[in-house]
Amino acid sequence: MQLSWRLRALIASGRLQPGARMPSVRSLADWAEVNVNTVRGVYAKLEQDGLVTTRHGSGSFVAEGASGSSEVERIVADAMAAADEAGVDPHDVAIVAAVASSLAEIEAEPGGDDFGRQEEIAAELELDDSWLEVDAGAARRELRRQIGRLESELAGYRHDLEPGDVNAPIRPREPRIAGVEALAQSRDGLVAQLADARAAAAARSRRERRARRVRDEIVADPASHPWEVVSAAETGEPGCTTWSARPRMGPLGVLMSWWRVKVSGGCPRPRPGGSELLPGSAEGHGRGDR
Repeated sequence: MQLSWRLRALIASGRLQPGARMPSVRSLADWAEVNVNTVRGVYAKLEQDGLVTTRHGSGSFVAEGASGSSEVERIVADAMAAADEAGVDPHDVAIVAAVASSLAEIEAEPGGDDFGRQEEIAAELELDDSWLEVDAGAARRELRRQIGRLESELAGYRHDLEPGDVNAPIRPREPRIAGVEALAQSRDGLVAQLADARAAAAARSRRERRARRVRDEIVADPASHPWEVVSAAETGEPGCTTWSARPRMGPLGVLMSWWRVKVSGGCPRPRPGGSELLPGSAEGHGRGDR
């Protein structure tokens, strides 16, 4: 972890510029006094995160898309100075800074902050517990009102709910009026369901934004995303179009870094007997290359 953070800091601060050669695995292992497999694992994670690229036979280099700025060091120095003035341990500042960028995503993910999200929903939809202080009849009417609001809200998130996940109001097996306890349990289940649905919708929106960004980068510069494929489904757009970066002239194109954007369109259509054609197949709808 320490070795990974050191290399990330050098890249983020601009001390290692895009295209710069990284130390060899063996020399870095000797310097850090760790096993060479440890260094290989560090480089693999950096490459997975788009910070490092490995060229077989040439070594590892800072990826062209890795951004760095000398401003990072200035910001850190200012933060350390502010921590010193406030009497805060600089190590605490570093720990919070390391995780602060991911806190918002953690809270938006399903299960990230269940209680907080459910409290927000209760306040937003006015799902107070005033029914506890009234008679049973009035309590049932209030709980049914709250259940109705929750079901109405959930209807807008049907694409973000797993099949069978919707918590329908609990109904007794025998024909009788649902009790306050059963209605309250149903209400609470719907609140939790709505919280998960909203978190899933937020996560889906982030994935779609990332997919659209990668799609635009493939179109603008296919060589920077070799072999990557993005589908319309991943971008949240209608249709069955896919965008991919493919080499021109096959293996020769790979060696020469000749890449093109390949756009395939057309959805599968049913064939007699129930089978379907694959998108872009010889009998499918048209497709084009750029």
